[in-house]
Amino acid sequence: MIPYNYTEFIDGLTYLVENKFVPMSRIDDAVERILRVKFTMGLFESPLADSSMTKYLGHQEHRDLAREAVRKTLVLLKNGKSSTKPLLPLPKRASKILVAGSHANNIGYQCGGWTIEWQGVSGNVTDGTTILSAVQKAVDPDTQVIYNENPNQDYLKSNSFDFAIIVVGEPPYAETFGDNSNLTIPEPGPSTIKNVCGSVKCVVVLVSGRPVVVQPFVDTIDALVAAWLPGTEGQGVTDVLFGDHGFTGKLARTWFKSVDQLPMNVGDPHYDPLYPFGFGLTTEPTKTT
Repeated sequence: MIPYNYTEFIDGLTYLVENKFVPMSRIDDAVERILRVKFTMGLFESPLADSSMTKYLGHQEHRDLAREAVRKTLVLLKNGKSSTKPLLPLPKRASKILVAGSHANNIGYQCGGWTIEWQGVSGNVTDGTTILSAVQKAVDPDTQVIYNENPNQDYLKSNSFDFAIIVVGEPPYAETFGDNSNLTIPEPGPSTIKNVCGSVKCVVVLVSGRPVVVQPFVDTIDALVAAWLPGTEGQGVTDVLFGDHGFTGKLARTWFKSVDQLPMNVGDPHYDPLYPFGFGLTTEPTKTT
């Protein structure tokens, strides 16, 4: 795990062994365990991967399974400004709908870190379906889907949208590059939520690798979905947004109100989350379009 300064590591470890800070038995133990795994895997006989399997990369059967995993792991955190008037599932037949947000048309953002590159990348860097494309595929052919990443108030006032789907979240990261002391959604995400949800009925789809601060926006939002990192299969998101399948996912960890509460876990004396561990609203599938 030291790819860029391995000679420095070797020199330092050699010095520590020669000066009796690290016993040679510790080195032997580490080498023995590594060799055992390599022998067990047959790497000395066949050191390279079986290239005949590459034809299965991106196979439709695998994409179908990934899509199923997406729709089953989405967590519905809010559905309607009152329990008697849910927004989801959305109708497939509408006059004009808006899709907005920095993450709506970005496979790299959907996949997160360790995608193509160590820290992940922005853009449509591999084959897949963005959430925007999934929306376009899901709705009725006569429904007009308008994409505007970050519309301003004038644009929203000059159009008449039935509803809006806003997809925002975190940029890709891996390891310590993801350390964040405030866990807020970076701009322009908050501005997009404020502008759009202040003018149009909206569902916010949050793409992130962890809970982030959403309490300031919850009252403005009509529906809120934690989509985590859905990867390449954006249709798993629209499968539940438009009612082909119901929401069933539950939170695998507590969702805090503010970072000042952290760390916070079930059983703590002052456990007061925004959404508790295991929370998740459900919907029933519908064939209504």
